[in-house]
Amino acid sequence: MSALSALENALENRWEALWRRLSGREPAEIVDALRRECDSHAVVCRAGRVMVPNAYDVELAGPVHEELTRRGGRVGQALVDRLARHAARHGYEWAGPLAVHVSRSSEVPNGRFRVASSVMPHVSAAGFRRAGD
Repeated sequence: MSALSALENALENRWEALWRRLSGREPAEIVDALRRECDSHAVVCRAGRVMVPNAYDVELAGPVHEELTRRGGRVGQALVDRLARHAARHGYEWAGPLAVHVSRSSEVPNGRFRVASSVMPHVSAAGFRRAGD
């Protein structure tokens, strides 16, 4: 294992421990859902070029969202980092700048989440909102 891989694993373990402490949820569930969303919307444009959506919305149940925002919110950026590493491992290209927007939703069952993606040009996490919000 290279030093870079060991450092990456250590950082991921630390992130997961922090997430569990803050939200009581396994981050692997949300990260896995983001990865599945990315993979399921991958489009092969030509040999060696696979495009994926660049805007992801993670809706959290109220109590989980409140806990994360109360302690300072770098959650979206942490999820962006994890998703970016996943895409790099698979050779995916983003349809535009990558953003993960984390929001509160009363439509998500308590303790659960929902993940959706779309293609949005020139998107930033601050400006990304799902249609209808």
